[in-house]
Amino acid sequence: MARRFPAQRPGRRDDGSVSFHKRPRRGSLTCLLAVVAVLVSAAAAPAASRVNVYFLRGEQLAAVTRPGATAADAVRGLLAGPTPAEARRGFRTYVPAGTRVHAVTVANGLATVDLDPRFVSGRAADSLLARLSQLVRTLTGPEGAARVQLLIDGAPVAGMFPGISTTEPITFQFLQTPNVGLPKRPGLRLPPPDPGTRSVQSQLIELGYLLPGDNDGRFGPATQNAILAFQKWERLNRTGLLDARTKSRLSVAAHPLPVTQSGPGKRAEILLDRQVALLIKDDRVVRTIPVSSGKPSTPTPPGNYRVYAKITRWWSTPFREWLPWALPFVGGIAFHEFAEVPVFPASHGCVRQSYTVARWTYDFAQVGMPVKVVAKS
Repeated sequence: MARRFPAQRPGRRDDGSVSFHKRPRRGSLTCLLAVVAVLVSAAAAPAASRVNVYFLRGEQLAAVTRPGATAADAVRGLLAGPTPAEARRGFRTYVPAGTRVHAVTVANGLATVDLDPRFVSGRAADSLLARLSQLVRTLTGPEGAARVQLLIDGAPVAGMFPGISTTEPITFQFLQTPNVGLPKRPGLRLPPPDPGTRSVQSQLIELGYLLPGDNDGRFGPATQNAILAFQKWERLNRTGLLDARTKSRLSVAAHPLPVTQSGPGKRAEILLDRQVALLIKDDRVVRTIPVSSGKPSTPTPPGNYRVYAKITRWWSTPFREWLPWALPFVGGIAFHEFAEVPVFPASHGCVRQSYTVARWTYDFAQVGMPVKVVAKS
C-alpha cells in the first residue's frame, strides 16, 4: 500500500539544487496563533492591585503591601498582622489579636470603620495610641479617604485614647502634629568638687566612658551614667553607684574593644546582651555608653545597618512623643534621647540614651555610618 507524504513545495538551495519544504499543518498554525493571543492578553492585563498596611518598626509607622484595592481590604490586612518574615525584620502591630471588623465604608473622603470591642481592650497608653495610628494611617488613601471615623459595635467611643478624641472623624495629619514640647531635663544642684570623685572620673576618661574635661570632681548624672556603662561592660551589678566592687575593678580594667574589626572610619556596635553601645573610630572605641534597647515583645533586631538620617527632633506619631537627637538606622528604629533609660531592655525597638550622652552621639555620627546590632558579645 502506497504511503502518503505531507504536501511539499520546492525550494532552491544556495548551490542551485532544488529542495522540498513541508507546508505547515493548519492545526499547528492555529495553536501558534492561540499562544500568541494568550501572551498578548497577559501582557495587556493590569497588574494585581495592592494596598498599603501600616505596622510599626521601632517608634515609627512602616508600610507593607497586601492584595486588594479597597479600604476594607486594607483593614483586613491590618487585622491579620505582620507575616512571620516581616516579624523577623522587626515589624510589629499593636492591634489586639482576634479583633473583628463589622463594616468598612468610604463616602465623600470619610472612611467609617466599625470594629468589635477587642480593638479598645487594655489600658497601656502607648499600645492604644499606636493601634489608633496604625488604623488611621492604613485607612488614609484607599478609595480617596482622608478622614477616619472609628466605631465600636456601631457607636463612637470617647475617652479611650490619651489626648485624642475619637467621637468625631480624625485625620492622620492631626496625629502627625506635635502638641507637646520637648521633655524637660531635671534641674541640677552642683555639689562642691571632690578629689576622690575627680580621680574616678579621670579613670573613666582614660577607659572611654567619660570625655576629656569631664573630671570636674562632682558626682553628677554624667558620671553616674558613665559608671553604669562601665558596670554593664564589666558585667557587674547595674547600680550606677561607685560601690566597692566597681571601684576595685576600675583599677585593673582595660579599655573596651570592638566586637569586630573593620578598618578606618566611624561606626557603632550595639551589644544587646550588655546593653551598651560602642562608638568606634578607626577600630578604636571612642566612647562606651549605656543604652536600653527593645523589650522582648518589640526587640531591636540584630543585623548590619547604616544611619540614614540625623533628626534633632523626631516626632513619634504612633506614641505621640518627642525623640530628640534621633539617628534612625533601620525603619523607625533609632538611637535617641529619652527621659527613662532603665538598665534593661525597655523600648519599642529603639536604642534609648540618657540626655547626658545623646547629643554627643548625635554629633559623633554621620549619615551612612555603619551600625552593627549584636545579640551576644
